[in-house]
Amino acid sequence: MPAITAPAHADGDFFVDYEEKVFEDVQALEGEKALITFHTVAFEGSIGLVNLLQAKRLKRKGYDTSILLYGPGVTLGIQRGFPKLGSEAFPGHLNFNNQIKGFLEEGGKVYACRFALQALYGHGEPSLIPGITPISPLDVLDLMLIHRRAGAVILDTWTL
Repeated sequence: MPAITAPAHADGDFFVDYEEKVFEDVQALEGEKALITFHTVAFEGSIGLVNLLQAKRLKRKGYDTSILLYGPGVTLGIQRGFPKLGSEAFPGHLNFNNQIKGFLEEGGKVYACRFALQALYGHGEPSLIPGITPISPLDVLDLMLIHRRAGAVILDTWTL
């Protein structure tokens, strides 16, 4: 068997070139919009967290950025905690809450479908993270159409 002579990797080592950027750093033009829709269950995969981070990045690039939580996506906007609301039971437990709160603090807008909230998941509007705007299920499509008409960047997040 051949001997391994390369030194073991250590904290602080790089596996890839983090400094090379291939594409220009695109910034929003005046008035450009972005919409990220979530039809995904909280904690059922990484896409919810990844696209919350994308929403923050779009906001920081200057886009007028909105998030739409509908269907199972409303589960991302529910207040959480254990043993009390806001208490993190383990590191990462409140990752969705913290990302949404940070996005709202940076001026982003978050909308949650009232139908999914109540009819599908048995929650009322007081269950939402403060700052999320509850909307009629009839507004879900119109919000998407408004952004499409504006030529917005739209990321649709689906896992179900």
